[in-house]
Amino acid sequence: MGTANGKLDLSGQTALVTGASKGVGKGIALELARCGAALVVNYHSDRAGADRTVEEVRALGVDARAVQANVASSAEVARMFDEVFAWTPRLHMLVNNAGVQTWKPLLELEEAEWDRTLNTNLKGCFLCTRRAALHMKEHGGGVIVNIGSGCNKVAFPNLVDYTASKGGIEMFTKVAAVELGRYGIRVNCVAPGAIEIERTKLEAGDYAGTWAQLTPLGRVGQPADVGRVVAFLASSYGAFVSGQTIWVDGALFSKPHWPY
Repeated sequence: MGTANGKLDLSGQTALVTGASKGVGKGIALELARCGAALVVNYHSDRAGADRTVEEVRALGVDARAVQANVASSAEVARMFDEVFAWTPRLHMLVNNAGVQTWKPLLELEEAEWDRTLNTNLKGCFLCTRRAALHMKEHGGGVIVNIGSGCNKVAFPNLVDYTASKGGIEMFTKVAAVELGRYGIRVNCVAPGAIEIERTKLEAGDYAGTWAQLTPLGRVGQPADVGRVVAFLASSYGAFVSGQTIWVDGALFSKPHWPY
């Protein structure tokens, strides 16, 4: 698990990435594939997007398959892992990326919307982690990466359900790392900043330009920026990193708001 041809070498490993039909999840899947890992591409409703991710992964010279499941459902998560292990006897890495959000003020947010977000983002992270960790415990260890957000550090107005779920994921990561370390399982959280994907492009007329002005590194992030950090954590170079939140935000959320 060192480097090959200037890249991290994950050849011979298999990773499951949830919510990988597009956006950050797709970027993570493609970066892991570039490093040689075989991929299980989870999706909930976007089968066409998942199929495109699988095609792009295979074009990089590694195998992949798409598996449908709503990670908020324990029954569907169980079925998904059954399908995974019917395809491969060993899962080395899980990336809990699947997530949803509701753009509403707290006082207008409906209970059903809160439940949908917390069940998908936080409960889904728990369900998939538990199932993957049981397998990894029996097979000598593994790597779990949970995808957080800038709202792990600062409040995001109008995203109270999303913010609560991502804050919960950060603390879940720490507890999981402490409990699972004895089995050789490393658990970390990767927290992206402003990343340009299909969804975020709809937030502003010039999303990249808007956030580049606020980001100390002077640009918006791309899915590959997140994927490279996930690949590092999966490799031997991250072998003593566990229980951490790693920010992939160009120092955006380290920057205080000064009055002058």
